[in-house]
Amino acid sequence: MKNRRKPKIIEIKGLSKNFGLTTALNQVNLKVDNFLTLFGPNGAGKTTLIRILSTLMKPSSGEAKINNIDVLNNPVRARSQIGVISHETHLYDGLKAEENLKFYGKLYNVKNLDKRINSLIKKVGLEHREKDRVADFSRGMRQRLSISRALLHDPLVLLLDEPYTGLDQHAAETLEQILDKFEDRTILQTTHNLERGLKLCCQVAILVDGEIVYKANAEEIGFEELKQIYNQKVQQNE
Repeated sequence: MKNRRKPKIIEIKGLSKNFGLTTALNQVNLKVDNFLTLFGPNGAGKTTLIRILSTLMKPSSGEAKINNIDVLNNPVRARSQIGVISHETHLYDGLKAEENLKFYGKLYNVKNLDKRINSLIKKVGLEHREKDRVADFSRGMRQRLSISRALLHDPLVLLLDEPYTGLDQHAAETLEQILDKFEDRTILQTTHNLERGLKLCCQVAILVDGEIVYKANAEEIGFEELKQIYNQKVQQNE
């Protein structure tokens, strides 16, 4: 997975976001063409960046493109290229797993929807629970179903915002196994969990106080070195 190469699919240039006098993002520049994990402490601006890329929030300045589509000027087209997975699963507890996916599939006008749902349910290992209500699912099962939801329309890009939040060890390992199957997607993941975040990615970057303060190829840096650099960068900005 660490050796794949593609054209730049996520391109961020001079991206800034202000909330009154507070700067959440400050002139962020980033290109992602494989699997990049963006590390940062709480309040660093990670979720703000994901919300802008997923067209849920407008930047104060700068630009962001998904597969050459400007997310600000063409949000509908941009959303067709994006699948979002976060600690919020965006699933309906009162609906069965299958019904949740049918609801979202119809929103995206997914062709051959039943066949697509069946394929994804199997890929995430929930084929024996598709007729069960989401209210009866564990946190890990909800997250697996959330992955199916995000992939229904076959997006080129996956945006993962703190996907391990609330997962136990087994559920986190299951999530990693599922993500490792999607080598054909460009993935931007945000997390403050250094060990989990480093495990599958091709590139790493560190965001502190809204600024990219470090970037490297994942295969060139080990966990202990990353931990040292991360702690140093965070402390410098305290």
